[in-house]
Amino acid sequence: MNQEVLKIIESIVMILAGCGALMIGFKLLSDNMEKIAGSSLKKLFNKTSDNKLIGVGMGAVTTAVVQSSGVTTVMVVGFVNAGIMSLKQATAIIMGANIGTTITAQIASLKSLPIEPIFISLVFIGVMMEMFCKKDKLKSVGNALAGLGMVFFALNVMSTQMSAYATTPAVQNFLQDLNNPFLLLLFGIALTALVQSSSAVTSIVIVMASAGLIIGGGGNAVLYLILGSNIGSCVTALMSSIGTSVNARRASIIHLLFNTIGTVIFMIIFLIWKDFFNVTFVKWFAKPETQIAMFHTAFNVICTLLFLPFSGLLVKVATLLVPEKKVVEEKAPSDFVFMDKRFLSTPSIAIGQLKKETFRMADMAVESLRMAFGAFIDRDTEVLEKVYKNNENIAQLSENISHYLVRVSATSGVALSEEKKINELHNDIGDIARVAELSDNLTKYTRRAVRENLTFSEGINEKLTEMHEMLQKQYAYVKQIVLDKQYDLIQTADDLEEDIDNMRRALVAEHIVRLSQGKCKPENNTVFINLVSNLERIGDHLNYIIHNGENA
Repeated sequence: MNQEVLKIIESIVMILAGCGALMIGFKLLSDNMEKIAGSSLKKLFNKTSDNKLIGVGMGAVTTAVVQSSGVTTVMVVGFVNAGIMSLKQATAIIMGANIGTTITAQIASLKSLPIEPIFISLVFIGVMMEMFCKKDKLKSVGNALAGLGMVFFALNVMSTQMSAYATTPAVQNFLQDLNNPFLLLLFGIALTALVQSSSAVTSIVIVMASAGLIIGGGGNAVLYLILGSNIGSCVTALMSSIGTSVNARRASIIHLLFNTIGTVIFMIIFLIWKDFFNVTFVKWFAKPETQIAMFHTAFNVICTLLFLPFSGLLVKVATLLVPEKKVVEEKAPSDFVFMDKRFLSTPSIAIGQLKKETFRMADMAVESLRMAFGAFIDRDTEVLEKVYKNNENIAQLSENISHYLVRVSATSGVALSEEKKINELHNDIGDIARVAELSDNLTKYTRRAVRENLTFSEGINEKLTEMHEMLQKQYAYVKQIVLDKQYDLIQTADDLEEDIDNMRRALVAEHIVRLSQGKCKPENNTVFINLVSNLERIGDHLNYIIHNGENA
């Protein structure tokens, strides 16, 4: 094997290594930017709006931050699947995500500037930060910088190797023959679907252009590859929608429709106006890499401006393409309402959704308390079966939430602050489960009271009802403090819990006096004391939920 062949093989290996480093760099950058902006992303998606422009902004900002339209669209599919986001809201966010993903091409186009060595040096700076910084946030910043530096390092490696082929006649002839618009489009789709990243494909095309490797000999040829990469980027969302609800599948179809219709429109323009690229972007911008990056941004912005007023029509088309099932399966109470497995790739979002599920479980537990207590007061044994079934659903939901919390915790690179939130939710689940169990105890006292025809002293039911109402009020405080962050209510809630404790002591003391005076039957003793003790313990567990965060 002669030296020339060895040199070609070495060059090809280096280009492939550069492609690998590029994708690792993007992943490192994307994953760590997601961690850095985790809480902000959660707040952003919690403010879902019907305003189309706000939706576009949300999609663009999120994708620009996490450097992946795939992450954004998969999250959107998850929110639609969970029923949290409407199709119209999802459509605007998906359009924004397409704009946000073009920031990657703009970054790649900077490689020819004198600042490239500065960007490459970020690999060393980022690694040093990850090694020596103690705070998780700073470690994530370091990894993100290292990822960005690796992107530029990979672009530099590929550009250096490709430059050698720019003057090679065989390579020039091969690239010049790649001028069939439809084959280039299909190649762009296939390559993007394979590497699961339109950002990587666009960056490689930009590097080739900067190295002097002109696809199709110039003209609009390179644009067909870019158009194909936009369609190929839909594969991630389509794959993630498998096995989801009808609306979630429609959301992924809307993403495909948006990119496909936009591509068809531009394809027609390019086929008619063969000198489009030379007359516009080549004339406006000096460097080939800037021309391609600017076209990529312009394509997605123009498509968004064209289709945003017709987002309702896209929803209707998607509805026709993915019709409603004739038999709609109702969700069991133990099934998730807010959580979706697609959120597992974004721990901050997943934890926020699991928190909502945890408080839905808490609502169910307090409903068990309400039903069980009402049944005791009304001596209604028919309600007790409902309490039993509700508690079964609570137990199953508790298991489901715990399972997903473990899966989130096992996600690589979960921050310490997120681990604390996970531990807090584990503790909350335990306290909520105890509320349900103590409510179940009330059903036993009801059955015994009815079976043995136990009667209580006059005015006791009113006092017990007052104690139950205090518990309901305490739970309202729990939600205000933990969910709405109204921390100024903590002392009020603590005082109320102390009042519940005092009420138990007073009721038990009064009961003993009545027993000694013969005003209360001895056989009532066990039921009454256990009843008020269980109510008081429910108050304890509700108060623990408020303070779990302090110990997490």
